[in-house]
Amino acid sequence: LHQDVHSFPTRRSSDLLINQRKKMKDCKMQGISSGVSLLILRFFLAWEFLEAGLEKWNGQNWFTEIQDRFPFPFNLIPADINWHVAMGSELIFPFLLIFGVLTRFSALSLTILISVAWYSIHADSGYNVCDNGYKLPLIYVVTLLILITQGAGKLSLDTLIKKVYPTKSWLKFL
Repeated sequence: LHQDVHSFPTRRSSDLLINQRKKMKDCKMQGISSGVSLLILRFFLAWEFLEAGLEKWNGQNWFTEIQDRFPFPFNLIPADINWHVAMGSELIFPFLLIFGVLTRFSALSLTILISVAWYSIHADSGYNVCDNGYKLPLIYVVTLLILITQGAGKLSLDTLIKKVYPTKSWLKFL
């Protein structure tokens, strides 16, 4: 009887240890799967915006035709500057997304860019993509909001920078 009393807590302790290890493994797997998901999302968005930037790079400035439809304060900026800022944003921020550097800033900047496009080009065309509607800009805004709120995830340079400089409190915003 005396041995049974002492073996019960030991058995219970080993069960707790096993459960704790299982939870840690589950947590680690969840972190990895979350990191992979955010990496795929970053690649998807990078491809979409890079493609738009390359079209602007190889195309003609058509912002002069719609400059009056830009929301304030973008309607006050000359069309050529707006064109180059949009093109530069669509060429630079996708690479930052791919590597996971300044991800929240990049996603926020691209959200502003796509919101201006939504307002200026797509808002009056309805929801349908075939009618140049706002469905795709809405999808981009929703997916960019995930990166703004969640960050780049574990598979990013943002995370590596935070590990290398753990005492820098401002890095929590990466």
